[in-house]
Amino acid sequence: MSEEKPKVPFFESLIKSQLSSFAATAVDYSVFIVLKELLGVYYVLASGIGSFFGAYVSFTLGRNWAFRRKDGKISHQAIKYIFTSGTSLLLNTAGIYLLTEWTGIDPKISKVVIAILVGVFFNFLMYRYFVYK
Repeated sequence: MSEEKPKVPFFESLIKSQLSSFAATAVDYSVFIVLKELLGVYYVLASGIGSFFGAYVSFTLGRNWAFRRKDGKISHQAIKYIFTSGTSLLLNTAGIYLLTEWTGIDPKISKVVIAILVGVFFNFLMYRYFVYK
C-alpha cells in the first residue's frame, strides 16, 4: 500500500486556492461579460454559463496545484467537485439575482461581490475538506 501524501498546509492551500479561484473567476467573468454585454444574453443565464467555464479552470488548478491531490482517483474527485460546483453555481446564480433585484445595483458588481463571498466561505472549505481531502 502506498502512503498517502500529506495535505498542503492550510494557509498555503488557502492562498493557492484563492489564486486559482481568481483565475477561474477571470474566466467566469469574461464569459459573463461577453455573453451579457456583447451578445445580449439575460444576465442570470450568462452568469450560469460563465460559472460552468470557471469551474473547469478551478478543478484543474485545485487538483494539480492548490491542493496537489493528483494521487486521488480523478473520477471520485470529479463527482465531489461536480456536487460542490453545482451547489456553488446555485449559490452564485441565486446570489447575483437576489443582490441585483434587492439593491438595484449593476449585475456586474453583484457578480463580483457574490463570487468573492461564495468562493471564500463555501468553495475553499468544500475543496479542502471534501473534494481534495
